Amino acid sequence: MKNSFGTNVIFTLFGESHGNAIGGVLDGIPAGIKIDYDFIKYRLSLRKPYGLISTSRIEEDNFKIISGVNDGVTCGTPVCLIIENKDTKSGDYDNISLKPRPSHADYTAYCKYGETGVLPGGGHFSGRITAPIVALGSVAISILNSMGIEIGSHIKKIGDISDRGFCDINSDIKKANSLLFSVLDDKKAEQMIKKIKSVKEDGDSIGGIIETAVTGLNAGIGEPWFDTLEGVLSHALFSIHAVKGVEFGLGFNYAETRGSLANDEFTISDGGVHTKTNNCGGILGGISDGEPLIFRVAIKPTPTISKEQNTVDLTEKCDTRIVALGRHDPCIVHRARVVVDSITALTLLDLISQKFGVEGISDAIRTDRKNS
Repeated sequence: MKNSFGTNVIFTLFGESHGNAIGGVLDGIPAGIKIDYDFIKYRLSLRKPYGLISTSRIEEDNFKIISGVNDGVTCGTPVCLIIENKDTKSGDYDNISLKPRPSHADYTAYCKYGETGVLPGGGHFSGRITAPIVALGSVAISILNSMGIEIGSHIKKIGDISDRGFCDINSDIKKANSLLFSVLDDKKAEQMIKKIKSVKEDGDSIGGIIETAVTGLNAGIGEPWFDTLEGVLSHALFSIHAVKGVEFGLGFNYAETRGSLANDEFTISDGGVHTKTNNCGGILGGISDGEPLIFRVAIKPTPTISKEQNTVDLTEKCDTRIVALGRHDPCIVHRARVVVDSITALTLLDLISQKFGVEGISDAIRTDRKNS
């Protein structure tokens, strides 16, 4: 089982949904970085369930950093963080432990690890494991912010209800990061919440699309072939199990657009090279071009629903039907957007470190602080 990602800045995940604790290790960040505990708490709060549009499992998500930090400052050694699980109800899974829930990883976990790999609540495959991604990602976001790089995501779509796209990107990023239900158009937010509640009342679930923007990223990040910026980001984003599609810039709309309209023409403005449009989403030839990085991810409907579904009994080797009793979200899009931000930050920090090195990151932070 591979639980680590990155080349220079490496993050590793551990734990199970109903185990004693979950957590992660962040290795390769510079010494002397101040850890903003309040910021980590805030980012974790954006991932928490709330109200009728989320699961009834409520975890405190109180985290503890047990290594790599002294007096609130990184030492340059691996930062290890743990989050205890408190609100678990493993008994809900007793009758379906070897009756895989449709579209969950129960069956593939069984194929890879046998019966011992099928654990309550999805075990290591659970969305619960995204909590340490958010916690570690908060550290990466703080570092990137110190370098003048901003990241923000909003809910672009829930079912057939769509939010507007990014307009004034920096202002929209700030707004998106301040909202619990991150939708740029307030009226669309109300419609989306109503839609999620309606789906829940029907015992069902629904998916959506998250759109992300990154500003302040210098040109020249990424490699021309197998470690392209969009390739490495897609690799990381698809590690979020609910993500089933990723597109950059115009994405699939390129298929119906002529080159004369799709091409981003260059111009000199503000003393540098820019493009008049940003259909490519800030990436050319696998490398950042200095324009805002724009991409979208498709989030599938939550697999656990209250309706009876067909499955198989792996013990009796026969068809059967189940109704899942575990607590679940009718929609996870609003909670997933902070996970997307976090894994984006961790990936970009690694790619920047590959280009400039750890000392280059430290120098960039010092320069930005001096200029501010």
